[in-house]
Amino acid sequence: MNEYVLKTNQLSKRYKNQFALNKVNLSIEKGSIYGFIGQNGAGKSTLTRLVSGLAIPTSGTIELFGETSERNLIQTRKRIGAMIEEPALYPHMTAAENLEAHRLLKGIPGKECIEKTLTLVGLLDMGKKKAKNFSLGMKQRLGLAIALLGDPEFLILDEPINGLDPMGVVEIRELLKKLNSEKGITILISSHILSELHLLATHYGIIHKGELIEELTLNELEEKCRQYLHIKVDKAEKAATIIETTLSTNDFEVMPDGGIRLFKYLNQPGIVSTTLVNEGLVIEQFMPMGQDLESYFTNRIGGVQHG
Repeated sequence: MNEYVLKTNQLSKRYKNQFALNKVNLSIEKGSIYGFIGQNGAGKSTLTRLVSGLAIPTSGTIELFGETSERNLIQTRKRIGAMIEEPALYPHMTAAENLEAHRLLKGIPGKECIEKTLTLVGLLDMGKKKAKNFSLGMKQRLGLAIALLGDPEFLILDEPINGLDPMGVVEIRELLKKLNSEKGITILISSHILSELHLLATHYGIIHKGELIEELTLNELEEKCRQYLHIKVDKAEKAATIIETTLSTNDFEVMPDGGIRLFKYLNQPGIVSTTLVNEGLVIEQFMPMGQDLESYFTNRIGGVQHG
């Protein structure tokens, strides 16, 4: 039986007459990296604020580590580390001073965690440089360091790679993977850089105009995004038999319209077309098709917009 760090039930947040979040049922398994995807204003930040206790739901419930009562949620939120929207930094303090201030606010005993956390995010050598003079990428690292204080079990990150150079993106990605695999930290990460999420997330949630329109695992997503040869011939049943016997593969689908999706021979389309023609079939359509991650999400959201 799956164990969940977070579950929401019909969670809604309304501002005046506008729903920022509308009846969202979201589930995040313990030990997963959950990629939360949506356009600006889709409701990502609203949900993370509700879960973190920075806003109050209009209706619905939040279940965090199995707890649902407001009194118990206050305690369980101590097991969360969060970086939502822009990191909350003291601009006239150094990185170490910022961590010390947040350590005291969180009531974390001992100063040992400061050097360890700064090392973890690559900011140990910042010395006396004030946070106001940090680059955007350095501020993101410091925000992540603050979220990691106290060894949280659940990490909520809103656009954590914003402003990082390519090397910084790789370093943060590897750090999050390490935190997940070695420390078992469950991570909710929202990002508009979908190609980067694909290298990181194990589960996905797509939100659009305040509504969660789909949840799926990495395996399910990759199945939906598989590349294939789209084949349309005059006799689909005969073509299917030829593919199965002459081309020796069962890795294909015959669609309701008679089109065939062949997932093998992507790099050898000539062999496929020649074989079908030699068997007397007339090829009407023949082309490589499939979606990459970005086009899948774009089409999924577009389908909602025009549905």
